[in-house]
Amino acid sequence: MDHSFTVPVPPERAWDVLLDVERIAPCMPGATVDDFDGEVVNGRIKVRVGPVSLTYRGTAKFTERDPDAKVILLEASGKETRGAGTASATVRAFLEPESSGAATTVSMHTTMNVTGRPAQFGRGVMVEVGSKLVEKFAENLAQMITSDGTAGEGGGDAAESGGDGASAGQTAVTAETGPGSTQPSVTIPVAHTAAAPPAQQNEDSINLIRLVGPAILKRVVPVAVAVAVLALVSRRLHLFRRAGSDQEA
Repeated sequence: MDHSFTVPVPPERAWDVLLDVERIAPCMPGATVDDFDGEVVNGRIKVRVGPVSLTYRGTAKFTERDPDAKVILLEASGKETRGAGTASATVRAFLEPESSGAATTVSMHTTMNVTGRPAQFGRGVMVEVGSKLVEKFAENLAQMITSDGTAGEGGGDAAESGGDGASAGQTAVTAETGPGSTQPSVTIPVAHTAAAPPAQQNEDSINLIRLVGPAILKRVVPVAVAVAVLALVSRRLHLFRRAGSDQEA
Protein backbone atom coordinates (compact mmCIF):
# COMPACT_ATOMS: atom_id res chain seq x y z
CA MET A 1 0.00 0.00 0.00
CA ASP A 2 1.17 3.52 -0.78
CA HIS A 3 0.00 6.60 1.11
CA SER A 4 1.18 10.16 1.66
CA PHE A 5 0.30 13.04 3.94
CA THR A 6 1.50 16.55 4.74
CA VAL A 7 3.07 17.82 7.95
CA PRO A 8 2.80 21.64 8.28
CA VAL A 9 6.45 22.18 9.26
CA PRO A 10 9.81 21.91 7.40
CA PRO A 11 11.47 18.46 7.11
CA GLU A 12 13.94 19.05 9.96
CA ARG A 13 11.11 19.81 12.35
CA ALA A 14 8.83 17.11 10.90
CA TRP A 15 11.60 14.54 11.46
CA ASP A 16 11.74 15.32 15.18
CA VAL A 17 7.95 15.38 15.50
CA LEU A 18 7.41 12.01 13.81
CA LEU A 19 10.06 10.31 15.94
CA ASP A 20 8.47 11.57 19.15
CA VAL A 21 6.33 8.43 19.32
CA GLU A 22 4.73 8.91 22.72
CA ARG A 23 3.69 12.46 21.86
CA ILE A 24 2.10 11.72 18.51
CA ALA A 25 0.52 8.36 19.45
CA PRO A 26 -2.80 10.02 20.47
CA CYS A 27 -3.13 11.26 16.89
CA MET A 28 -3.73 7.68 15.70
CA PRO A 29 -7.23 6.36 16.47
CA GLY A 30 -7.23 3.28 18.70
CA ALA A 31 -3.49 3.36 19.45
CA THR A 32 -1.94 3.20 22.91
CA VAL A 33 1.80 3.28 23.66
CA ASP A 34 2.75 1.26 26.74
CA ASP A 35 6.46 2.07 26.61
CA PHE A 36 9.14 3.31 24.21
CA ASP A 37 12.88 3.05 24.74
CA GLY A 38 13.84 5.18 21.76
CA GLU A 39 13.97 2.25 19.36
CA VAL A 40 11.28 -0.29 20.24
CA VAL A 41 7.65 0.60 20.85
CA ASN A 42 5.37 -1.67 22.87
CA GLY A 43 1.71 -0.92 22.57
CA ARG A 44 -1.83 -1.84 21.64
CA ILE A 45 -4.32 -1.01 18.95
CA LYS A 46 -8.06 -1.59 19.18
CA VAL A 47 -10.29 -2.28 16.18
CA ARG A 48 -14.09 -2.35 16.21
CA VAL A 49 -16.34 -3.86 13.54
CA GLY A 50 -19.92 -3.18 14.62
CA PRO A 51 -20.43 -5.00 17.94
CA VAL A 52 -17.18 -6.96 17.57
CA SER A 53 -14.08 -5.48 19.23
CA LEU A 54 -10.53 -6.74 18.63
CA THR A 55 -7.39 -5.65 20.48
CA TYR A 56 -3.92 -6.29 19.11
CA ARG A 57 -0.88 -6.13 21.34
CA GLY A 58 2.56 -6.00 19.79
CA THR A 59 5.82 -4.21 19.11
CA ALA A 60 7.23 -1.89 16.49
CA LYS A 61 10.93 -1.36 15.94
CA PHE A 62 12.82 1.34 14.04
CA THR A 63 15.24 -0.67 11.92
CA GLU A 64 16.47 2.35 9.96
CA ARG A 65 16.59 6.07 10.73
CA ASP A 66 18.59 8.20 8.32
CA PRO A 67 18.32 11.89 9.31
CA ASP A 68 20.27 13.02 6.24
CA ALA A 69 18.15 11.17 3.67
CA LYS A 70 15.06 11.62 5.88
CA VAL A 71 14.16 7.93 5.62
CA ILE A 72 12.49 5.83 8.31
CA LEU A 73 11.99 2.04 8.24
CA LEU A 74 9.64 0.53 10.80
CA GLU A 75 8.80 -3.14 11.36
CA ALA A 76 5.77 -4.02 13.47
CA SER A 77 3.92 -7.15 14.51
CA GLY A 78 1.04 -7.93 16.83
CA LYS A 79 -1.43 -10.58 17.90
CA GLU A 80 -5.02 -10.54 19.05
CA THR A 81 -5.26 -10.58 22.83
CA ARG A 82 -8.33 -12.84 22.68
CA GLY A 83 -7.92 -14.73 19.46
CA ALA A 84 -5.50 -16.28 17.00
CA GLY A 85 -5.45 -13.38 14.54
CA THR A 86 -2.11 -11.75 13.74
CA ALA A 87 -0.93 -8.63 11.95
CA SER A 88 2.50 -7.58 10.74
CA ALA A 89 3.73 -4.66 8.68
CA THR A 90 6.86 -3.09 7.28
CA VAL A 91 6.60 0.65 6.69
CA ARG A 92 9.17 2.71 4.78
CA ALA A 93 8.66 6.48 4.95
CA PHE A 94 10.39 9.28 3.03
CA LEU A 95 10.25 12.94 4.05
CA GLU A 96 10.51 15.57 1.33
CA PRO A 97 10.09 19.36 1.51
CA GLU A 98 7.18 20.88 -0.34
CA SER A 99 7.88 23.61 -2.88
CA SER A 100 7.11 26.35 -0.34
CA GLY A 101 9.67 24.91 2.08
CA ALA A 102 7.24 25.45 4.97
CA ALA A 103 5.73 21.97 4.92
CA THR A 104 6.81 18.36 4.44
CA THR A 105 5.34 15.55 2.36
CA VAL A 106 5.63 12.12 3.97
CA SER A 107 5.35 9.23 1.51
CA MET A 108 4.88 5.73 2.89
CA HIS A 109 5.09 2.27 1.35
CA THR A 110 3.57 -0.42 3.56
CA THR A 111 3.67 -4.19 3.22
CA MET A 112 1.13 -5.80 5.52
CA ASN A 113 -0.08 -9.29 6.39
CA VAL A 114 -3.26 -9.92 8.38
CA THR A 115 -4.84 -13.18 9.54
CA GLY A 116 -8.08 -13.80 11.40
CA ARG A 117 -11.44 -12.05 11.13
CA PRO A 118 -10.25 -8.70 9.64
CA ALA A 119 -8.59 -10.60 6.76
CA GLN A 120 -12.04 -11.65 5.55
CA PHE A 121 -12.67 -8.14 4.25
CA GLY A 122 -9.96 -8.52 1.63
CA ARG A 123 -7.27 -6.23 0.23
CA GLY A 124 -9.63 -3.57 -1.13
CA VAL A 125 -11.12 -2.77 2.27
CA MET A 126 -7.69 -2.91 3.92
CA VAL A 127 -6.35 -0.31 1.46
CA GLU A 128 -9.32 1.97 2.11
CA VAL A 129 -8.98 1.55 5.89
CA GLY A 130 -5.29 2.44 5.61
CA SER A 131 -6.08 5.56 3.60
CA LYS A 132 -8.71 6.73 6.08
CA LEU A 133 -6.40 6.11 9.06
CA VAL A 134 -3.52 8.03 7.46
CA GLU A 135 -5.92 10.88 6.64
CA LYS A 136 -7.20 11.00 10.23
CA PHE A 137 -3.69 10.78 11.69
CA ALA A 138 -2.46 13.63 9.47
CA GLU A 139 -5.46 15.77 10.44
CA ASN A 140 -4.86 15.22 14.18
CA LEU A 141 -1.11 15.75 13.82
CA ALA A 142 -1.57 19.06 11.99
CA GLN A 143 -4.00 20.20 14.69
CA MET A 144 -1.51 19.27 17.43
CA ILE A 145 1.37 21.12 15.75
CA THR A 146 -0.78 24.19 15.09
CA SER A 147 -2.06 24.21 18.68
CA ASP A 148 1.46 23.94 20.06
CA GLY A 149 2.57 26.85 17.89
CA THR A 150 -0.37 28.99 19.01
CA ALA A 151 0.31 28.20 22.67
CA GLY A 152 3.96 29.17 22.20
CA GLU A 153 3.04 32.54 20.72
CA GLY A 154 0.55 33.15 23.53
CA GLY A 155 3.25 32.43 26.11
CA GLY A 156 5.54 34.99 24.47
CA ASP A 157 2.87 37.69 24.58
CA ALA A 158 2.21 36.99 28.25
CA ALA A 159 5.90 37.34 29.05
CA GLU A 160 6.02 40.73 27.36
CA SER A 161 2.94 41.97 29.21
CA GLY A 162 4.49 41.10 32.59
CA GLY A 163 6.37 44.39 32.68
CA ASP A 164 9.72 45.18 34.29
CA GLY A 165 10.70 43.10 37.30
CA ALA A 166 8.56 40.10 36.29
CA SER A 167 10.12 37.06 34.71
CA ALA A 168 8.77 35.45 31.54
CA GLY A 169 5.37 33.88 32.06
CA GLN A 170 4.64 35.95 35.17
CA THR A 171 2.51 39.00 35.96
CA ALA A 172 3.72 41.65 38.42
CA VAL A 173 1.19 42.43 41.15
CA THR A 174 1.86 45.35 43.50
CA ALA A 175 0.65 44.92 47.07
CA GLU A 176 0.67 47.54 49.78
CA THR A 177 1.41 46.48 53.35
CA GLY A 178 -1.71 48.22 54.69
CA PRO A 179 -3.94 51.27 54.40
CA GLY A 180 -1.93 54.46 54.73
CA SER A 181 1.27 52.51 55.25
CA THR A 182 4.55 54.27 54.62
CA GLN A 183 6.29 50.97 53.93
CA PRO A 184 7.45 50.45 50.36
CA SER A 185 5.19 48.39 48.15
CA VAL A 186 6.19 44.82 47.34
CA THR A 187 6.06 43.46 43.83
CA ILE A 188 4.90 39.84 43.82
CA PRO A 189 5.50 37.87 40.63
CA VAL A 190 2.41 35.73 40.03
CA ALA A 191 3.02 32.84 37.68
CA HIS A 192 0.42 32.05 35.11
CA THR A 193 0.22 29.52 32.31
CA ALA A 194 -0.72 30.25 28.74
CA ALA A 195 -3.88 28.59 27.54
CA ALA A 196 -3.10 24.96 26.90
CA PRO A 197 -3.67 23.65 23.38
CA PRO A 198 -6.74 21.48 22.89
CA ALA A 199 -5.99 17.94 24.03
CA GLN A 200 -5.73 15.39 21.28
CA GLN A 201 -8.72 13.13 21.63
CA ASN A 202 -7.48 9.62 20.96
CA GLU A 203 -10.46 7.62 19.78
CA ASP A 204 -10.98 4.49 21.82
CA SER A 205 -10.80 2.23 18.78
CA ILE A 206 -10.60 2.13 15.00
CA ASN A 207 -14.25 1.94 14.01
CA LEU A 208 -14.21 0.18 10.65
CA ILE A 209 -17.93 0.69 10.04
CA ARG A 210 -17.58 4.44 10.52
CA LEU A 211 -14.36 4.64 8.50
CA VAL A 212 -15.28 2.51 5.50
CA GLY A 213 -18.92 1.57 5.95
CA PRO A 214 -19.75 1.88 2.22
CA ALA A 215 -16.76 -0.27 1.25
CA ILE A 216 -17.74 -2.97 3.72
CA LEU A 217 -21.35 -2.86 2.55
CA LYS A 218 -20.20 -3.29 -1.05
CA ARG A 219 -18.69 -6.60 -0.01
CA VAL A 220 -21.39 -7.72 2.39
CA VAL A 221 -24.44 -6.85 0.28
CA PRO A 222 -23.48 -8.97 -2.78
CA VAL A 223 -22.84 -11.96 -0.52
CA ALA A 224 -26.17 -11.43 1.24
CA VAL A 225 -27.95 -11.13 -2.11
CA ALA A 226 -26.29 -14.30 -3.38
CA VAL A 227 -27.31 -16.18 -0.25
CA ALA A 228 -30.88 -14.91 -0.58
CA VAL A 229 -31.03 -15.96 -4.25
CA LEU A 230 -29.69 -19.41 -3.43
CA ALA A 231 -32.23 -19.78 -0.63
CA LEU A 232 -35.04 -18.72 -2.98
CA VAL A 233 -33.91 -21.11 -5.72
CA SER A 234 -33.62 -23.94 -3.22
CA ARG A 235 -37.12 -23.19 -1.96
CA ARG A 236 -38.51 -23.14 -5.52
CA LEU A 237 -36.84 -26.46 -6.33
CA HIS A 238 -38.22 -27.98 -3.15
CA LEU A 239 -41.75 -26.82 -3.97
CA PHE A 240 -41.40 -28.01 -7.57
CA ARG A 241 -40.27 -31.46 -6.49
CA ARG A 242 -43.02 -31.65 -3.90
CA ALA A 243 -45.64 -30.71 -6.49
CA GLY A 244 -44.29 -33.37 -8.86
CA SER A 245 -44.47 -35.98 -6.13
CA ASP A 246 -48.11 -35.04 -5.35
CA GLN A 247 -49.08 -35.36 -9.04
CA GLU A 248 -47.52 -38.81 -9.32
CA ALA A 249 -49.38 -39.91 -6.20
